[in-house]
Amino acid sequence: MIEIGIIGGTGYTSGELIRLIINHSKARINSVVSRSKPGKLIHSVHQDLLGEIDDLKFTDSLSKKIDVVFICSGHGQSIKELKNISESIKVIDLNQDFRIINHSVFRNRNFIYGLPELQKDIIKKSSNISNPGCFSTAILLAILPLAKEKLLKNDIHISAITGSTGSGKRNLDTNHFSWRNNNISSYKIFKHQHLQEVKQTILQMQNNFHSEIYLIPYRGNFSRGIIVTLYTYSSFSLEKNKEIYKEYYKNHPFVEISNINVDVKQVVNTNKCILHLLKEKDQLIVISVIDNMIKGASGQAIQNMNLLFNLDETCGLKLKSIRF
Repeated sequence: MIEIGIIGGTGYTSGELIRLIINHSKARINSVVSRSKPGKLIHSVHQDLLGEIDDLKFTDSLSKKIDVVFICSGHGQSIKELKNISESIKVIDLNQDFRIINHSVFRNRNFIYGLPELQKDIIKKSSNISNPGCFSTAILLAILPLAKEKLLKNDIHISAITGSTGSGKRNLDTNHFSWRNNNISSYKIFKHQHLQEVKQTILQMQNNFHSEIYLIPYRGNFSRGIIVTLYTYSSFSLEKNKEIYKEYYKNHPFVEISNINVDVKQVVNTNKCILHLLKEKDQLIVISVIDNMIKGASGQAIQNMNLLFNLDETCGLKLKSIRF
């Protein structure tokens, strides 16, 4: 069994990690670190785990018997945490600290950008993974097949709506129920931090891409899920584009191409990304939906763990959506 450690155990992403790992056939939770709640029962914070892990408590430090640690302690905290982690332990960082290439090295650790649909074979040979952001995951999965074929010729326009869990548990005005319910708002227009990941990855695959990427993110009035709608120029027919996408994703078990329109409820509680392609005049439109907490965070982290330890990529992640 793979011995799991989690740092930053009280947040949304760590709660999802615990929920998924306790049903993983090849891994078990060894220690969950929370410096604010050491000694407290985990299900007293993650109340959906009552009856699942009744005796497991938060600790103030990692056990020494750990094979891999997931860092969920918040953006900007990873370097501080790594100082106390042995270099023999594999690391999957769910923060944004090491996602950009020129910030991806810490001491003897070289962090690999952990988007399996981009570089699965490289991830398998690595020990340190920087888990992608939720928006960037949904956007990149809608773009990768075009970038691989060097087909991105013009600007990319993106609208994306995310659920409230994307902001974490922080006590923000825009997270309050009375503000978020029956409401929607845009934010960080053209300046969202995940654009760095998107641009970096596109250039990795298509180094002659010099056009602009315009992203308008929206705060949705629902808890979890992301829907991305993007469009860009394409000289190919819709059927040709579908062939390109199906060929690219034929060996990637979590990406599906749908012939009918998609919605967020199709993917909530799953590690799936579902894509739907349309063509209007000379514009290819791609709609992408993921669960921001699973494929956009904790599920993708477990997918990366499976690759690191040469397990079936889908182990522990065969989940059904909560449709109704």
